[in-house]
Amino acid sequence: MLSISLLGCNNQKEDKDVTIEDTVVEDDVVSEDVLLDRIQEQTIDYFWDGAEPNSGLARERIHMDDVYLESPKNTVTTGGSGFGLMAILVGVERGFIAREDALLRFGKIVDFLDKADRFHGAWPHWINGETGKVYPFSEKDNGGDLVETAFLIQGLLTVSEYFDGDTQEEKELVSKIDALYKSVEWDWYTKGGEDVLYWHWSPEYGWDMNMPVQGYNECLIMYVLAAASPTHPISKSVYEQGWAKNGGIVSSKTYYNEDLVLNYFYNDQDLVGPLFWAHYSYLGLDPRNLSDQYANYWTLTQNQAKIHYKYAVDNPLNYKGYGDSLWGLTSSYSINGYNGHRPGNDVGVISPTAALSSFPYTPNESMNVLENIYKNHDSLVGKYGPYDAFSFEDNWYKPRYLAIDQGPIPVMIENYRTGLLWRLFMKNNDVQKGLEVLGFTY
Repeated sequence: MLSISLLGCNNQKEDKDVTIEDTVVEDDVVSEDVLLDRIQEQTIDYFWDGAEPNSGLARERIHMDDVYLESPKNTVTTGGSGFGLMAILVGVERGFIAREDALLRFGKIVDFLDKADRFHGAWPHWINGETGKVYPFSEKDNGGDLVETAFLIQGLLTVSEYFDGDTQEEKELVSKIDALYKSVEWDWYTKGGEDVLYWHWSPEYGWDMNMPVQGYNECLIMYVLAAASPTHPISKSVYEQGWAKNGGIVSSKTYYNEDLVLNYFYNDQDLVGPLFWAHYSYLGLDPRNLSDQYANYWTLTQNQAKIHYKYAVDNPLNYKGYGDSLWGLTSSYSINGYNGHRPGNDVGVISPTAALSSFPYTPNESMNVLENIYKNHDSLVGKYGPYDAFSFEDNWYKPRYLAIDQGPIPVMIENYRTGLLWRLFMKNNDVQKGLEVLGFTY
């Protein structure tokens, strides 16, 4: 069994008894289900056992070496918490978490979010989990973050569809989630009525971040939820002229013999984006029969995963380890800080979430990666599943996790196995109305 040495980290605090090395079943007939159960349980635990205790929300990062330089340990992430809400639902369905315990946790989270800093209804990217106050993501990013808010709302609406029972506790939770959704002023983030949504607004710096969300990326869910809002909706023209650039979003290009379908960047010439673009919006949005005037979204997302797979097999930069059992580039920790890895920006770093969150699109190819990591490279797996990133080329990894990377793994695996989150989110009445407003069929 090959292990990579740990470079650049001290005081590693890793529970070796939770790695797959001692529990994997070698029988090929059953080992796939065992591995899927195991990685789901581990990654869900990031959001359950590893949650920030006061808020119940997801910590931005958990470092098993207990070294925190980028932000304090009590920093919680808005978008990552939305992913975590959905992960916890998977935990309930899989029997890892009691339904009653999850209901209590969700109630705690919703009450915290109701009192936390908001800016025209939108939460900031980072929140101090102990106080509910904004923790700046960068100098001017100290206000509302509409994209992160959309990821959070996606999770909250999925929770509200899951807890549709007759108990008073469940009714109160659903009512509180509904009020939070209705409080988000999506239309206000058009910067006074422009035909595009803006990412940020700060009470101190106003619109200085100046980031209109245009061209295909991870943000489709934001436009859908904005159109779906029963209180502050956007018009279809905001989607068509802003996001879709009056049809300029459509691509006729191919890459590795796969149709790109849409242009992946607004101000970049790279043909394909980091693979999380095929995950974040589609934790709830079911792409399998989703189409609008610009794209068939199953073709779009599946082709992106196929392109990343084919790129790694081709391995044009000859990086060590790349191939049919080790592939997938996305934004993650990297050898030097944080990097938006993708074809065109490849430094030899593999991020497990890329392939493992692509199970619905590439089940066999994703299983190859899961089996390879757990059976052959157990040093890359810790308490909360595979560590965030590693490089065979540079013999590098750190025992560290990011919420936004761990969260999509159990959710998308569950969508592959049962379609649970897709089924829940897509039955929401507001979501259905929003899709219809924007001209989607589903």
